[in-house]
Amino acid sequence: MLNSFKRTRLYTAVAVVALSTLSIGCTNNNPPASSQAAVENATSFNVNYERFTLDNGLTVILHVDRSDPVAAVALTAHVGSAREKEGRTGFAHLFEHLLFLESENLGKGGLDKLSARIGGSGANGSTSRDSTNYYQTVPIDALEKMIWAEADKLGYFINTVTDPVLAKEKQVVKNEKRQSVDNRPYGHNQYVIDKNLYPEGHPYSWQVIGSLEDLQNATLADVKEFFNKWYVPNNVVLTIAGDIDVAQTKAWVRKYFDEIPSGEPIEKLTPQPAKLETTVKRFHIDNFAQAPMLTMVWPTVPEYHRDYYALQVLSQYLSQGKNAPLNQVLIDEKKFTSNVYLYGYDAEIAGQLQLQTMAFNGVDLNQVLDGVNEAFARFEKDGISSEDLARIKAGQETEFYKGLSSVLGKGFQLAQYEIFAGGAGFTSQDVQKILGVSQQDVMRVYNAYIKDKPYVATSFVPKGEQSLVLKGSTAAQVVEEQIVAGAEESFDASVVADYERTPSSFDRTKEPSYGDSVTITPPEVWQTDLSSGLRIAGISNDEVPLVMFELKLDGGMLFDQEDKRGTANLLAATLLKGTATKSPQELEQELELLGASIEANASETDITISGTVLSKHFDALMQLVSEVVLSPRFDEKEFELAKNDTINQIEQIRANPNAIAAVEFKALLYGQDHPFANTALGDMQSVPSITIEDVKAYYNKNISPSLTKLHVAGDIEQKAVTKAVSNLNMRWAQKDVTLPAVSEPKLPDDAQLFFYDVPNAKQSVLYFGHVAPKVTHPDAYKASVMNYRLGGGGFASQLMQELRENKGYTYGIRSSFSSDQYTGEFTIRSAVRTNVTLEATQAIKDILSSFQSDFSSEDLAVTKGFTLKSGARAFETLGAKLNMVSEISDFGLADDYVLQQQTEVENLTVNDVKQLYANYIHPDKMIYLIVGDKASQFDRLKALGLGTPVLLNPSKQQD
Repeated sequence: MLNSFKRTRLYTAVAVVALSTLSIGCTNNNPPASSQAAVENATSFNVNYERFTLDNGLTVILHVDRSDPVAAVALTAHVGSAREKEGRTGFAHLFEHLLFLESENLGKGGLDKLSARIGGSGANGSTSRDSTNYYQTVPIDALEKMIWAEADKLGYFINTVTDPVLAKEKQVVKNEKRQSVDNRPYGHNQYVIDKNLYPEGHPYSWQVIGSLEDLQNATLADVKEFFNKWYVPNNVVLTIAGDIDVAQTKAWVRKYFDEIPSGEPIEKLTPQPAKLETTVKRFHIDNFAQAPMLTMVWPTVPEYHRDYYALQVLSQYLSQGKNAPLNQVLIDEKKFTSNVYLYGYDAEIAGQLQLQTMAFNGVDLNQVLDGVNEAFARFEKDGISSEDLARIKAGQETEFYKGLSSVLGKGFQLAQYEIFAGGAGFTSQDVQKILGVSQQDVMRVYNAYIKDKPYVATSFVPKGEQSLVLKGSTAAQVVEEQIVAGAEESFDASVVADYERTPSSFDRTKEPSYGDSVTITPPEVWQTDLSSGLRIAGISNDEVPLVMFELKLDGGMLFDQEDKRGTANLLAATLLKGTATKSPQELEQELELLGASIEANASETDITISGTVLSKHFDALMQLVSEVVLSPRFDEKEFELAKNDTINQIEQIRANPNAIAAVEFKALLYGQDHPFANTALGDMQSVPSITIEDVKAYYNKNISPSLTKLHVAGDIEQKAVTKAVSNLNMRWAQKDVTLPAVSEPKLPDDAQLFFYDVPNAKQSVLYFGHVAPKVTHPDAYKASVMNYRLGGGGFASQLMQELRENKGYTYGIRSSFSSDQYTGEFTIRSAVRTNVTLEATQAIKDILSSFQSDFSSEDLAVTKGFTLKSGARAFETLGAKLNMVSEISDFGLADDYVLQQQTEVENLTVNDVKQLYANYIHPDKMIYLIVGDKASQFDRLKALGLGTPVLLNPSKQQD
């Protein structure tokens, strides 16, 4: 699939209809007729399954889905951070990592190596407060292999964990924490909230990832004790969903799992909701923040509690959309911010409702708090109307089906219900509870949990702006890690574990054979050009009653005037804010009553209106989209809000080292005069000067059906799509518009080393690369295949194996080719521990210098195995189908391009791959950009032999 190397651009999205999760919904005593059908359809929907339990207590849930030749396998252990001990935190998340590394019969590399060979989606996992998930979608011919592998993880794993293995994985987890918490703006906010919301010792008072100190102090005996208590069959649910033979699947499950012994009985945790006697206010001066952020948190109820559903509706109504009181006061009237979020962080034994808003620069958070209270007062006076309940309900029907549009999504939901809701058959009850919420329920839970109740408030502000924090706040106790050269524990990842094998009744070292081979049959794509010049293309698929679409208007930032960069982005930001005959609020309500999710984005090359809707409402939605395109409102107020939001986004880029690296790399790669050296957002020089007249001029000059394509995928036929856009086709006059020519940048003569200073950074962001073939080049796809073993294959790649698995320098590293019809890029990206910046860069250079000569027939076999077998799951979701439509329509590819690519891969030789590497990867002409702490790392980098680094922000240096 070409999506593996399509260009990744910096987008800004404007969400017009912010839809909630599956668990949000509502009804009222007299629902409007337009939404009554949604209630009836949703309550009658169910997910069929078969459940059985092995003698050892393992719960197994099977679901048959014949839509694609794949199966999703998920192993869910009912253990998360809540089962840890204070002082020994982070163990559940640590095991999420360890279980992929090795087991007795899969050997070193375990599931990751297996995944690469069988064309799996990439073995992955997640950890929450209450559970740990391990999951993967595989071609159906590899199902027995996956069941064998999952059983090996559960019953034949723990003996392979040795001191060196534990030492290395500690480094990986600590790198993950640095990347997701320590080295990003507001990263410590949740830690501060939970420490103050829950009493000491409460299972939710520490973070899922744990503390670095606890991880470092963990012994081998500690972690083995934790595993043996919690990772046992009687505390695990195995879910298998897809194109399965139920009888055969049952037999395989019994064969591989039956003899794994059960553990001690597991006691259920009782609800332990947080209780606050008084409001608690804390502040933190954030090293990375560029704007003040206020978070307010109220204790609520556990997930699936009877009040859980009404609280979800309350949070959506108060914060989402033009009718939302928080939106009206904080965004539209006071103009304190461009976004406000109110959401539940709900789990097994407690819940919390979190209100969060990042204010514009210089805004006093006390004023924001006053605005919150004003919004609450409006709600107390007016409540929630039946019309607002109806629109939320309509959105819920769409979200319900979206959540079940993949076999993995169905499997996850069944496991969630089984563990936390009392049984996998909770689907229909869940929907009924969602739709049973009344107007009175919403006001009742507001009074019970929010009105005049104590809360935890955190004020996170930039350096030098403590005056903006809430009055009465005291400093939060945040532990900042000090990165010291040579301070990390050493380990030898090459040491082979020596252990006694766990006995079995049969030879588990023998990997099961493949099942019957899978034939890849790409879905049929239809295309046609209408009389206006508008092109429509799509795939018809009736698996779920949904349609996904994108209306792509070519040009994007390419049509921006040089001194008005960001105009296309502001047009996208205002397109869905009303029409000539509908106010922003009226348009939003009409969209939401259709249950549609829709947004507008601008990129460097296009403006796209995209979304999802129930197929029965597609025609009505297209009438509204047509009105948006033909008669935009150009609302002055909405334009100013969008402009302020854009300026805030640009400022926030400076707060995030990863965003800094992406923006600076583009400028270095393309050069000052190239359009792609800029982002679609624009910059601080151009955006303030853009007026609404500039946006109108852009629209009048450049928006034409001759440069527009409508792509659809879902439960609709070509004839119905053509009919739905007939009005747009008839009324939309063509304009004489030509896309600007875009030059392809050249490779530099030599490698170049650049540095961007972020004082006190806990990690260094590495962003290396150079130009590459554009998408229409005959070698573009083959180059991406060649990259699989270098850095595109996750744990099957050399870069990941060396820098994460062997060295413990990083949480992740990836190399990739990305391209479109204009240009292409090859990049290597990672974030590494600050004190190994030099060593990590040198390790990457070493791999680049040896990859071509060392590439072997075994490497080729793994590359082919993954690439060819993964085709079985390439079109499973509507999103994947829509992407295929887009690739064919945008790039002029043949309808059977997927099969042509398959033939290209089958014909690849070792020498072909080596030649592709020589042609398209050039370490000696690469841009090496590092974003990190200059004081500790700049001078060390001279040892790379690339000369003295060029400092990109000398004026930003701090004493």
